[in-house]
Amino acid sequence: MKSNLVVQASEIIEDPQILVNVVSQRVAQLNQGRSPLIDTVPSMGAADIALTEIIEGKVVIAKPDGE
Repeated sequence: MKSNLVVQASEIIEDPQILVNVVSQRVAQLNQGRSPLIDTVPSMGAADIALTEIIEGKVVIAKPDGE
């Protein structure tokens, strides 16, 4: 996992616990065979893909009703 991607993604999802949960869930989806939402290169791991998807706005978290 590239640290610069973590820094960029943490600017979008500021709560570290939520960021970890979102990345973990997306990595699990990718490992189960879901297609990446971005163009990838062979050197990218699942965590790098998940972080890049967050940075590019392809993966977002929904806010609960009332917020």
